[in-house]
Amino acid sequence: MSNNTQITVAHGDGIGPEIMAETLKILEAAGARLDIETIEIGEKVYLRGHSSGIEEASWDSLHKTKVFLKAPITTPSGGGFKSLNVTVRKTLGLFANVRPCVAYHPFVKTNFPGMDLVIVRENEEDLYAGIEYRHTPDVYECLKILTRPGSERIARYAFEYARANGRKKVTCMIKDNIMKMTDGMFYAVFEEVGAYYPEIARDRMIIDIGAARIATHPNDFDVILAPNLYGDIISDIAADVTGSVGLGGSSNIGLGGAMFEAIHGSAPDIAGKGIANPSGLLLGAVMMLVHIGQGDVAMKIHNAWLKTLEDGIHTGDIYREGQSKQRVGTTGFGDAVIDRLGQMPSTMKAITYPTGENTAIKIPELSPQKPVKQEMAGIDIFVQSYETPDILAEKILKLNLPLELQAITNRGATVWPHGDPATYCVDHYRLRFKRDKEGGKTITLTDSMAVQYKIAEAGFLIAKTENLFLFDGKRGYTVGQGQ
Repeated sequence: MSNNTQITVAHGDGIGPEIMAETLKILEAAGARLDIETIEIGEKVYLRGHSSGIEEASWDSLHKTKVFLKAPITTPSGGGFKSLNVTVRKTLGLFANVRPCVAYHPFVKTNFPGMDLVIVRENEEDLYAGIEYRHTPDVYECLKILTRPGSERIARYAFEYARANGRKKVTCMIKDNIMKMTDGMFYAVFEEVGAYYPEIARDRMIIDIGAARIATHPNDFDVILAPNLYGDIISDIAADVTGSVGLGGSSNIGLGGAMFEAIHGSAPDIAGKGIANPSGLLLGAVMMLVHIGQGDVAMKIHNAWLKTLEDGIHTGDIYREGQSKQRVGTTGFGDAVIDRLGQMPSTMKAITYPTGENTAIKIPELSPQKPVKQEMAGIDIFVQSYETPDILAEKILKLNLPLELQAITNRGATVWPHGDPATYCVDHYRLRFKRDKEGGKTITLTDSMAVQYKIAEAGFLIAKTENLFLFDGKRGYTVGQGQ
């Protein structure tokens, strides 16, 4: 019986086949203990009529091996094609995206020698849930979905990663000064989880200034935790600041599987020219080897790669006159890494990895959910209207509804009562209905449906409704701007 680890490999599109060929060649030369199943994904599969970019037989392989080494793919232009990366991450529950961002000064040009940070990005939720609607001719919506279990799981992973890799600090980047409920919950969970790791410092930074600080002072950071969209943006910023996005590898980790890749795209403009840098995918493969317990092979490859950089053997994307010694193509770079297997870098710090079968980071169980008293406090009804706020309110009040009209907002700003005539309104109003007084009778779904029925019967187009709840007496919704 083979002691090899089964993995699934996809060669991808654009430069994908070229850089995957070199990566696999290096893995084999280094003695990686692998049994490889190859699947086809990406552009050709899309064009065969599979809108997800992957066929059923490929899912069978991924469910069997649970380890996926993936080259970049091309998504055809035009509508109807879903992101394959998002599909794989969500289908396989790969909730943690890990992107190390390291400077390789002076061999790769950067303004920040010594930069060495890791971004841990939540991978399944947030705006990437892809839940979008068009409500009216004027208004489009994309739902930002954050859950407490998802937030706790990624926070625990960030701290476990820091602990396992000797990191000293985790920084949470959010926008909770504006999105007080979603980002506010994410940060609150971060604080709760962080309390279990007293040896690791933690701090908070608003995402806009945080992104600026990554671009100007990256050495201030160690591990950064962020929700999905913010994490995607700042990981590209950080990778570029290191000197080359092309050197970045990435892992996507779940409870029952993992995917490893380069952070760059398929670069169809240079496909077939033999000049692509395979380093990003190779470093993704190194992360894979550590994950499956082959840290010995990962060390051999990573240190040989560092030695190759030190010796000035560079592909065109990082080649610099006066610093580099030899410009090579994709194959030449792969050969240079193989020639240096077993060697150590002399200027940059050599890499060490744990070895053994159980080196994957273990995630503690989620905290048990506490019982919560949930009661309905009202309903928001979004209607299409071209009336002024005062005229709209007058028409609604005449309907003699069983709930009180408390406020009308437009794009989140309160426009009735006491609205400002300077506030610009589109054709999408939120009518907020609540019980007539604090401590009044509990609202039922029957009440909310009666309100909706009368509003629709009066000729208004209802675009959307949202029930308003109290949780242990605390408001589960925000007030309008200006209230």
